[in-house]
Amino acid sequence: MILSKRIPLFIIAIVSIQFFGCATDNTSNQKESITVEYLQSEAHKQNDAPYSQAVRVGDMLYLSGVVGRRPGASGVVSGGIQPETRQAMENVKTLLERYGSSLDDVVKCMCMLGDISDYAEMNEEYKKFFPENRPARSTFGVDLPLGAKIEIECMAKVD
Repeated sequence: MILSKRIPLFIIAIVSIQFFGCATDNTSNQKESITVEYLQSEAHKQNDAPYSQAVRVGDMLYLSGVVGRRPGASGVVSGGIQPETRQAMENVKTLLERYGSSLDDVVKCMCMLGDISDYAEMNEEYKKFFPENRPARSTFGVDLPLGAKIEIECMAKVD
């Protein structure tokens, strides 16, 4: 009889310890271990732009928006939405690789179009860069700098 009364007390004690006494708080440890790095090339630094080309937070890389401008050029490539999309995606690819990622690791993109009616033509070129695993994406029309027809920003895992 005494033994049968002790068993429920023992079970209550074990359950109480599991829920209240032995739990460790990993949340604060995780916050302390995540690093944030603001990344930019020397050329970007010299331009004194008010933003970083990319920011790495833990194992994620966040790229600022890029337009279809060849490196070192002052304006976007000519020829319309498809050449601009191609160049913007090449710029995205270059930045991803510079900072430790790749197109295969992209999980989300945002495409901003100067004219939303360019959507279908932009997609034709964009799909070539993501033939299989296509990241999540948002697309909308906005006014863009430099007379650009497209600006693309991406988020990717870093190995």
